[in-house]
Amino acid sequence: MPNAMMRILLALLTLGICASAKDAGLPETMLACQRQSGGWPKNYDRTRKLSSSQQRDLRRQRSQDDATIDNGATHTEIHLLAEAFTRTADPRFEKAILDGIDYLLDGQMHNGGWPQQFPGGRGYATQITFNDNAMIGVMDLLKNIADGHPSFSFVPGRTRRECAEAVERGIACILKCQVVVDGIPTTWCAQHDRRTLRPCHARSYELPSLSGSESVGIVRFLMRIEKPDENIIRAIESAIAWFKQSQLTGLRLKRLADKSKPNGFDYAVVKDPGAPPLWARFYDLRSNQPIFCGRDGVPKKSLAGIPHERRTGYSWLGHYAQDLLARDLPRWRQQRGRKP
Repeated sequence: MPNAMMRILLALLTLGICASAKDAGLPETMLACQRQSGGWPKNYDRTRKLSSSQQRDLRRQRSQDDATIDNGATHTEIHLLAEAFTRTADPRFEKAILDGIDYLLDGQMHNGGWPQQFPGGRGYATQITFNDNAMIGVMDLLKNIADGHPSFSFVPGRTRRECAEAVERGIACILKCQVVVDGIPTTWCAQHDRRTLRPCHARSYELPSLSGSESVGIVRFLMRIEKPDENIIRAIESAIAWFKQSQLTGLRLKRLADKSKPNGFDYAVVKDPGAPPLWARFYDLRSNQPIFCGRDGVPKKSLAGIPHERRTGYSWLGHYAQDLLARDLPRWRQQRGRKP
């Protein structure tokens, strides 16, 4: 599921008005796609209504090692099935949810992080993955369970305690992963090495860097902590200072119709003094300047410097931290008795 659609779906779940779970064959499809490990694969159509024979065919694939937390997989299914269980009290949904929770708990590494894929992951899929909010999506879910959210009131007390302990280990991992440059804590990379905790590569165009996108989700999660200690407060405030320092002003990302291009459009960065601030997806670890990259893995200083296929096929610039600074930060500081 594309990231934008995933965010919309999760927002609807939070509001308790996810009509697709009620009107489509979604719960049955998710049950059929759950793996023996307890997790789910990514990018299948959750809303597809399956025939009985199709459900049987999918269940024969349960032994595959393709369960993941990438692209919202597994924690999204658990949220949706919890909504369905609240509505129906179907014991099959309860079992699937508890198996999914166990999968997430078992997948946490000794360092407190989560890899993108487990078991069976290879390469960058085995690293600590903040990319596309994978680890934060898991931690948000586990915190909801640990906090006794009504949707998860059926979860046994022992499991809730295990979720709370996993969240604490995850927070410790986040704090250790925060990148320090010249003695100053900044933000996070989209992936961190599972052994050294340092920023590391993912796909060829996702270089070790500071993330202007994934770091927003990390800070928002840390702001959820009810009684943050000084380490958490310092991590938040340091990241906020970085976001303010690293915003790009007077620029707008413009989509241009271009029939000469394979997909019929292009992107260009144009000057616009009235534009709201932008943040780059990635910043160089040394210079803190935005970097853009094609599939050749060579970083460029401008969006125009990379091939059209990657320029238009990836989120390189966005208003990532705008709401964090304008809305979430003042609220969090007010709750802490600090100046907004």
